Amino acid sequence: MNKKPLFQLQTSVPQILLAMSASAALLGSLSVNAAEQNTKAEENIEQISVIGSRRLGRTVEDSSVPIDIIGADALNNSGFTETNALLSSLLPSFNFPQASLTDGSDHVRPAQLRGLAPDHTLVLVNGKRRHSNALLNLNGSTGRGSSSVDLNAIPANAIARIEVLRDGAAAQYGSDAIAGVINIVLKSASSGGSFSANYGANVTEMDGVPQLKSVSEGSDGDLAFTEGSDRSLTDGQTLTLQGNMGFELGDNGFLNISTEYRDRHSTNRSDYDQRENYARLEDGSLDPRELTVNRYNHNFGNGDVEDFSIFYNAGYQLTNNADLYSFGSYSKREGEGGGFYRRASDSRNVEEIYPDGFLPVITSDINDFSLALGVKGFVSEWNYDVSAVYGQDAFEFGVTNSLNTSYGPTSQTSFDAGTLTYDQLTLNVDFSREVDVSFLESSVNVAVGAEYRREGYQIDAGKEASYAQGTFGPGGAVTDPIDGPFGAAGSQVFPGFTPESEGDNSRHNVSLYIDLETYLTDDWNLTVAARYEDYSDFGDTVNGKVATRYSLTEDLALRASVSTGFRAPSLQQQYFTSVATVFVDGEPTETGTFAPSSDVAKALGSPGLDAEEATNYGVGFTWSTDFNFSLSVDYYQILIDDRIVLSNNLSGAAIEQLLEGTGANQGRFFLNAIDSKTRGVDVVASYNVPTDGYGDLAFNLGYNYGKNEVTNIIDPPAALQGAGFDQDNLFSGNELRRFEVSTPRNKYNLSATWNMDQWRTTLRTTRYGETQDPSDNPERNEVLKPKWITDLDVAYSLTSNVSLSLGANNIFDIYPDATRENVDDLTTFSRLFAYSSFSAYGFNGRYVYGKIEMKF
Repeated sequence: MNKKPLFQLQTSVPQILLAMSASAALLGSLSVNAAEQNTKAEENIEQISVIGSRRLGRTVEDSSVPIDIIGADALNNSGFTETNALLSSLLPSFNFPQASLTDGSDHVRPAQLRGLAPDHTLVLVNGKRRHSNALLNLNGSTGRGSSSVDLNAIPANAIARIEVLRDGAAAQYGSDAIAGVINIVLKSASSGGSFSANYGANVTEMDGVPQLKSVSEGSDGDLAFTEGSDRSLTDGQTLTLQGNMGFELGDNGFLNISTEYRDRHSTNRSDYDQRENYARLEDGSLDPRELTVNRYNHNFGNGDVEDFSIFYNAGYQLTNNADLYSFGSYSKREGEGGGFYRRASDSRNVEEIYPDGFLPVITSDINDFSLALGVKGFVSEWNYDVSAVYGQDAFEFGVTNSLNTSYGPTSQTSFDAGTLTYDQLTLNVDFSREVDVSFLESSVNVAVGAEYRREGYQIDAGKEASYAQGTFGPGGAVTDPIDGPFGAAGSQVFPGFTPESEGDNSRHNVSLYIDLETYLTDDWNLTVAARYEDYSDFGDTVNGKVATRYSLTEDLALRASVSTGFRAPSLQQQYFTSVATVFVDGEPTETGTFAPSSDVAKALGSPGLDAEEATNYGVGFTWSTDFNFSLSVDYYQILIDDRIVLSNNLSGAAIEQLLEGTGANQGRFFLNAIDSKTRGVDVVASYNVPTDGYGDLAFNLGYNYGKNEVTNIIDPPAALQGAGFDQDNLFSGNELRRFEVSTPRNKYNLSATWNMDQWRTTLRTTRYGETQDPSDNPERNEVLKPKWITDLDVAYSLTSNVSLSLGANNIFDIYPDATRENVDDLTTFSRLFAYSSFSAYGFNGRYVYGKIEMKF
């Protein structure tokens, strides 16, 4: 990315904020009645939920399943600007680790609900299915093997509220809704608006990781290092500009537009490299350059990201009984993420190009857009909604500061590595009405509908130099042009997609559903739903759900649900093919990921993919009082059969023979390999305290306990039994424990917000329970102890239109335990990467920020 214009912009941030403050003073006299009226209107509907029930006007308090409503104020009272990070700070059952050195996952980071895979949560926008991103998360991160919706492509300032349904809902909404449903409701104000600028940086001290002070030659002729106190850094400078504006469309319509621009600079939490970078001299002594070379040669942390997004939401009343609506988005993100450093003496380096070695960089150019159009209204006692939604996500890979070793000194250093594209077209027809039934206390809400969905997934090969095998040997040496030996082929760190990996695949499905809801008595609500889906690639499925709520008193109610669900294998899991450098227990290897239906995967025993099947159980209670206190407690159990996972990285002599000619020395593929059981408890409580003369206080508590367990693992296919591959099973050891222990066993979210006159203070603290970074070697298994992370945001209204906020995320600068102090077997690689990527709160330390916002 070209950072020069952005650098010029960031160096003038203080001047920008000063100018904005002056402008704000002039705007202070403008009327804010329209904005205040819109805010009040949104507050009035805040507890009406679009998801969980198809009865119009259903409130969260009356719901038979747990639903969280997060309003725009909660999203705004924070220094987080990414939607995933905001949800993690507000929802105890939501997990957003921030891994590094995971190729494309550095640019589109996955998140989890209730400890399940990212693709077990269905994401809706205005109640309509959102398309997933094209990227498949493959490397050492939570959510390995999944493709999910990129929530960070949805700017927080476009959101009126977020509804989170914490219950299985595949019978109501279709595939993916196993852990729950997240519905993003866009702002719909027809007047008023806002503009904000947020600027911050990480100001931190790396706990347990000392600064390297000097390098010398020891008495034994080896390198000697002098360390100082913990390393202090200021990095990750981030500028976020947001704007929102509402417009009237004639006398009967609205248009609301939101934009966001973000420029985030990288952070680096690597430890220094103790390895010798250069080959020894002829007399066996150290190369003098060893004493001056940069020992902080990796980038381990957040990568550089620049993105822009625009969302619109529009509606127009055609007649008294028909409304036209539309919403859509476009976002563009460019990112850079470091790979693994190649030393000068590395056989993958060509010293004529990089005499001091090189750090290859993976670049991303992500273009995402969506368009929805529909008509809803009322005809002949039926409410109807007819809609079409199309979305596309394209992820273009590039590699810079790299080379193709096999091209020797003639190699280029930048590469086009290919593009992944996913698109989705969804057509919906929904009807609902109230039907009187004489023997029931109330009418029955009947909802029926149909959906057609078409998905496409395309892999485009990179340019030839990004994957081709040249005629030079290791280190770029001249070798036999026919017999070799040859150097590593393709662009270092991420070889491009080959023509053999190319593909343009699609599928479609048709579904029908019915949803019935009624009150059997004044206090007893019952919902029954069923859904039939037929997929063109793996067949059909029928799923059902029963949910009920019984009011014991006006304040206390019991609720329960049971449902079956499914998740269709994604096209990304079915067709993705690539060879890349992957770290296995800290050691880099060339690992091939092969489509389950490919000849290579079949030779390894792939049986192909089928859908996952799930059974969800939930039971709980709600208690709300007239003294502004509410409490909900819900127990859940989720059983998933035939869960789709990425196999172990299969290795050994027999495997290498099967992979000959692919460029990989290890192989893996997706298969329905395990059954799992997830059990947990969610607790949500709130208490509002108005005071006499001291403002208002609002307290919120959230707690989640969750336990994942792999209950069954399939045996290796017959093709591999006795073939001499190194693993005992296709899915065991490290990968099994990643499912079971790589997310916090428990999590607390506590917050307090105080409003008084022009002041607003929000204090949040989150306790992340024990997490593990698993390894096949028990001495490298890393246990991350529970930690409290505290955020503070203080805002002051300069005028009725302008406010200034100052704050810090992770104000006490808490880190996970340093890896060098947390494992028994300390390798070079576990030392270089100072903290575990499985830390649920990341490892970037304190982030300090300031924000100015104008409303009009």
